[in-house]
Amino acid sequence: MTREGRIRLLVVAALTAAFEALCRSGIIARTVVIPPTEMIRSLWQILASGQHNADIISTFRNVLLSSAFAILLGFAVGLAIHALPRLRAAIEPLLASYYAVPTFMFYPLFVVAFGVNATAIIAIAVLLSIVAMITSTLTGLDRIPAILRKTARVYRMSLPIRAVFIDLPAAAPHLFGGAKLAFAYALIGVIASEFILSGQGIGYAIAYAYNNFDNHAMYGLMLLVIIVAVIANAALDAIDRRLQTRLRR
Repeated sequence: MTREGRIRLLVVAALTAAFEALCRSGIIARTVVIPPTEMIRSLWQILASGQHNADIISTFRNVLLSSAFAILLGFAVGLAIHALPRLRAAIEPLLASYYAVPTFMFYPLFVVAFGVNATAIIAIAVLLSIVAMITSTLTGLDRIPAILRKTARVYRMSLPIRAVFIDLPAAAPHLFGGAKLAFAYALIGVIASEFILSGQGIGYAIAYAYNNFDNHAMYGLMLLVIIVAVIANAALDAIDRRLQTRLRR
């Protein structure tokens, strides 16, 4: 483990210990937040009992599907926009301000279009995450060495062939950064949508536990989301660092 990793681990451990002490001493009421050790115990009981297995599977299936759609569509749209400079000049300012618009205000439209089901949840998550992939694709394509473009023209490659054999490998480090953001936004989009659009999933289970004053189940499931997000982000960061090292070479 690197020095930065050890420091990060110590900071997390210190904050967790302080939070535990505040909860145990009563400074933070147990009706508001339970101690971290009880969250861990609750999560273990949830996983061991299997009572929320269907919710967990549903959520992470939707996250993976949303991420995959956002990455593939984002790359394709980014490629098309990059190939049309006039279209890019018109659209790029809109992409820059996209996240200023609260995406979830459109959820009634998705309910009308898809119904109250997983399709609506995936659609919202894709809408939330696709722009990160589009902008990363544009950045990656802008940084492809000119010699590779010339090589593609010499061999008279079509746009799809060039995208697979030239653009995708050369822009991979930037594209992976976009994929990492797309996954993060998809996770947020799916779980947030499940609070209002689903009768299944981790978001729904957390909301149900909250409405029934079941703090142990609520915080156990919240801890599960945090752990999965941290592990996934750490794994993606490790891959991203390797790709960035390759880019610097």
